Amino acid sequence: MKNVPLLLVALACAPVGATAREVTRDLPYVSPGHERQVLDVYAPEGAKDLPVVFWIHGGGWQVGDKSEVQVKPRAFMDRGFVFVSTNYRLLPDVDMGTIVRDIARAIRWVHEHIAEHGGDPDRLLIMGHSAGAQLAALVCTDARYLEAEGLSPGIIKGCVPVDGDTYDVPAIIETAETRNRVHGLPQATYGHREKFGGDPATHRDLSAVTHVADGEGIPPFLIMHVAGHPDTGAQARRLADVLEGAGVPVRVYGARESTHNKINADIGLPDDPGTTLLFEFVDEALTR
Repeated sequence: MKNVPLLLVALACAPVGATAREVTRDLPYVSPGHERQVLDVYAPEGAKDLPVVFWIHGGGWQVGDKSEVQVKPRAFMDRGFVFVSTNYRLLPDVDMGTIVRDIARAIRWVHEHIAEHGGDPDRLLIMGHSAGAQLAALVCTDARYLEAEGLSPGIIKGCVPVDGDTYDVPAIIETAETRNRVHGLPQATYGHREKFGGDPATHRDLSAVTHVADGEGIPPFLIMHVAGHPDTGAQARRLADVLEGAGVPVRVYGARESTHNKINADIGLPDDPGTTLLFEFVDEALTR
């Protein structure tokens, strides 16, 4: 794939009453870089100094694409945001630490260039679904990744991880492997233990809960998950408890009658209660 930016002015296809939009695709955030080190920027026409949503797709760190954003860009642009969706390199071609560094590099590019697209580089909100939720939570709690890119964690105004199960990696490894053992099921050939590497210290280091501490400049969190799901619900509560213990503002929302994919696809729909709460959270986070 060629890393050539493609500008699409989405005026003709915009619904009546919707914000006119400009979409710039496949912007490289590393040069020279891998074909997956690119991102898309969605901006309302004439945007200037608008807050920015930075979205990280899911897919088990193995698949997925920045184009899988459903109605999110339109919903956020209609509320006066610039929306960014990023790709990153994937397992097994790179390790998990490299993936997190890709995310930090993409955030650096946004901070340096988003004003050219009408965004405010100092008002970023980091969001992601599934594997993207783990990456969002980690980059917002472990300041080393942003600091390695010359950025202050203070540019992040809020974090919204959606239905992640790996905020505490050792816990999900033990949970999944115990479940299989108790029920006489085979262990996964490429489960969380293999994806996160064989070293327990690495598992802890790639867990957002490990890095939460008072006075670290961690932004407010809205943790969204499928209500009743034993793994993502427990992980959401685990992260929330650690954040609350460190004095970080946090809300937890469990979506009822939902699924792992539906909770993601519903974000931005006008009748979705999770979206209502999300926009309330974002408005509050930007006033802090």
